[in-house]
Amino acid sequence: MIVPVLLHRWRLLKRRYNQAALIAEHAGRHADVTHLPDLLERQRATPSQGDMGRAARARNVAGAFRLNPRHADRVKGSRIVLVDDVLTTGATIGACARVLRRGGAARIDVLTPARVVLAE
Repeated sequence: MIVPVLLHRWRLLKRRYNQAALIAEHAGRHADVTHLPDLLERQRATPSQGDMGRAARARNVAGAFRLNPRHADRVKGSRIVLVDDVLTTGATIGACARVLRRGGAARIDVLTPARVVLAE
């Protein structure tokens, strides 16, 4: 199945769209793969990570995601493609992947159309 990284509902209302969800929906339709946009839930809002370094980003998203209880049984043994719009340090994808792994996912792949290269 293909699953987007979710925005918190307040950020979604402000932006009016979730790029990761749009990408996941299109990719799922194109590949004939189940698109499950609400498999993950964002259980708390997190500040924008634009000016944060690697460690601060990891702290920022720690515990921010959980499995949607309605779909938790679908994770065990499944192969999941996790979609995010931009990969910077991998903190958000990592936090989501940990939740999926704890839920029993057999394999987690990542699809992202953009990668930020950080200057060291």
